[in-house]
Order: sequence, then structure tokens, then C-alpha cells
Amino acid sequence: MRIRFLIVSLALLTTLPLAQDASDKTASDKAASAKAAARNREAEVSSSLDTRIDISAPKDDAKNHPASKSAVTDLDVSDSPDTSGVQEFHAWNPMKAMKDIEVGDYYFRRKNYRGALERYKDALYYKDNDAVASFRLAVCEEKLGDKTEARKYYEQYLKILPEGPFAKDAHAALDRFAKAQ
Repeated sequence: MRIRFLIVSLALLTTLPLAQDASDKTASDKAASAKAAARNREAEVSSSLDTRIDISAPKDDAKNHPASKSAVTDLDVSDSPDTSGVQEFHAWNPMKAMKDIEVGDYYFRRKNYRGALERYKDALYYKDNDAVASFRLAVCEEKLGDKTEARKYYEQYLKILPEGPFAKDAHAALDRFAKAQ
């Protein structure tokens, strides 16, 4: 008899919290559906209409910067009114440039100078005036026989790092080119 009583009381104790959870869930479901309905109503109206940003020049800009108008007109993409003032920039990504140099070094070690050359050019695209990429690009150009391009990149390297780690090599290469002429 006691065992039956224990079984029945255990069954009642386990169903009691389940019943309470069910009533809590229905209340929370109703609150969640009310919040979702409110969000749907808000989504019907665009918030971008409320956040217009004024990008016009300050009142005294022309007086304070008289030459800026001519400098900006040189940068316009086209004369059409919808694209005037649009300026295109290429991406600046030093991490991508570093990876391009790493891959270029791999190609260079394998004597694939064309592949290395392209990767070093990509590195210079993503990070202008990178000294290492400039020097290694010059070496690739020299290996491929294009002395004028090699000279250009050796000089670019020396302009960036006149006393850099590859400066002696760059000067030596420029001297070789001068003697060859």
C-alpha cells in the first residue's frame, strides 16, 4: 500500500511543474507574438527616410579653401549629374599585400618569375609604396629581362627606404644598368 502511495505522489509531483511550465509558456508566447507584431509594423516604414545626412559643404568653405573647387573637378568620374563627384578608390589592404608577397616569394623560390611578378604587382595594388614588394618586383623584372621596369622599381625602393636592407643591392643593380648602356 505504501508503495502505491509513493508512486502516485511521485507522479503528481512530476506533473505539477510541467503544468506550471505550460501556463508560463503560453503567457510568454503571447508576449513574443505581440513584440513580433510591433516589429512588423515598424518594418513597414523605412527608417532611412528619417536619417538623411547633410553632406553639403559648410557655408564658408569656398572662402576658406578657394582652390578646392578646381582640385575636386579633376577627380570627377563623369559629367553626368548622377555620378558627378563620385570618386573611385582601390582597396587598401596591407594584410592582402603581405599575403601576396608571401605567395610571390614562393613562386620566386620555384623560379616562376612571371607568377611572382604578378603577385608582387598585386601587393603594390593593395599597399602602395611597399618597399619589399617594390624591390622584389624589380628583381623579377630583371630576371625576366625588362631592365627599364626593373630600374623603375629599384628607384622606387630607394625612394621609400634609401638606407633599407636591400639598398646596397638596389644600388648595385642600378650601377649594372648604367654600365650596360
